[in-house]
Amino acid sequence: MIKKKFKIEGMHCTSCAMSIDMDLEDLEGVVNCKTSYAKGETECEFDSNKVSEEKILETIKKSGYNASSKVN
Repeated sequence: MIKKKFKIEGMHCTSCAMSIDMDLEDLEGVVNCKTSYAKGETECEFDSNKVSEEKILETIKKSGYNASSKVN
């Protein structure tokens, strides 16, 4: 399992953060996500054999937000 933070831009409220969490947790291989509107980031725990960082970023972008990898 890998735990990684991703920077997210474009969130307007805590509902945005909850929506991102739900979308990411629907991905096979994502175990847990904690998105913080205040920090503008999400921390995901995932199995890199089942889902890639690129797929996580793509999912966030499809949800309507800008996302990028963040150094832990």
